[in-house]
Amino acid sequence: MSLFPDDPEHFQRWLQEGNALEGDRTAVAANGGLFPRRGLFGRYIGSMVQPFIDSGAITHVAERAVDVRRLDGGWVIAGEAGRRVEADILVIATSHPSPLPPQALQNALADHPRFVVDPTRPDALDAIRAGDRVLVVGNGLTSADVIASLDLRGHKGPITAISRRGLRSRGHAPIKQELFGDFVSHPSRTAVDLLRRVRAAIREAEGEGRSWHAVIDQVRAQGQHLWRAMPVNERRRVVRHLRPFWDVHRFRVAPQVETVSEEAIRAGRLKVFAASVASVEAKGEVIDCTLRLSRSGEILNCEFDAVVVTTGPGHRGILSSQGWIGALADAGYLAIDATGLGLACNMVSQALGAGGKAAPSLFISGPLARGTFGELMGLPEVIEHAVFVAAQVASEVADYTKRKQGKPKLDSSAA
Repeated sequence: MSLFPDDPEHFQRWLQEGNALEGDRTAVAANGGLFPRRGLFGRYIGSMVQPFIDSGAITHVAERAVDVRRLDGGWVIAGEAGRRVEADILVIATSHPSPLPPQALQNALADHPRFVVDPTRPDALDAIRAGDRVLVVGNGLTSADVIASLDLRGHKGPITAISRRGLRSRGHAPIKQELFGDFVSHPSRTAVDLLRRVRAAIREAEGEGRSWHAVIDQVRAQGQHLWRAMPVNERRRVVRHLRPFWDVHRFRVAPQVETVSEEAIRAGRLKVFAASVASVEAKGEVIDCTLRLSRSGEILNCEFDAVVVTTGPGHRGILSSQGWIGALADAGYLAIDATGLGLACNMVSQALGAGGKAAPSLFISGPLARGTFGELMGLPEVIEHAVFVAAQVASEVADYTKRKQGKPKLDSSAA
């Protein structure tokens, strides 16, 4: 975790120099790894950016964008409070969109006071009471975070967590390991071959006393090379068939968070099912829900007081997630990429419209570019991609400056 790709221990030094972990007894794992709270990482980011804001090098406009349009060869961004910003170059770095709830839940619970569609919003869990019966839809990393957050708030009621496959995010390795395997010397051209090679590498690693973590970490490190080697139809197969398994191994639960879920399962307070919502009805504030178990088809009739959606990024809703994004798509500047993971862009991260034409001076940075670049969800990959996009922007600025300096001056006597 570092904001500087060439200095991977920068955040760790920042923690130590400021004694930032004082008072957080659970921040250091048994293997010596550091797992600080996310708010602390936010403070770190702020401390790195603030000097540039103080110097005037960066102007930070804390305002929601409501309109972005192309005008006179540039871009005009309008904020909800009326602020207008003009730009020669625009970078969309909004990260992935919020979760999209299953339609049955949205239709039945849209007005329910304890229907939490996006648990990442500030105070999203405030409405859930200590004894509420809670349904968590999704079993990944966000689900584990929600369960731990409820525990911190003193929640003692029963929790049911469901997902179609019942897969839960895995924990970290008990000891640090070197990366294991080589997937780029002869990269796989199909999803099936990639899966076969990863499984073989895990068996080989386990034979040498390592765990699967070392192999998955290597796949992550080489992920962008692997992605580019596959044709689009095979990328789609990876997304459709392998992504759920990749996500639970790639996005790992911090030890403190994992402990909360495991203790809740042992106590019988947390139940995890491979299931989907068959039907739901709100009767006052009580939520009648029918769950269908994935493997047996058995039906479970349950009552809940609250429902929290943790299904991960709502990729299918990217273009409708913000009005200005949809407007840029309608104007021909943005489109969903071929894998459905983000916004279409080329290999220099310029946005592509529906016809595949690069939008002028418009770049995509971060997770929304993952359909083109592959693994782009973890901070190291996001930071490396940000540096890459910054280099493209700097190059465009340099070209613009050269063109401007080379433009012939008009005769002052000309009419």
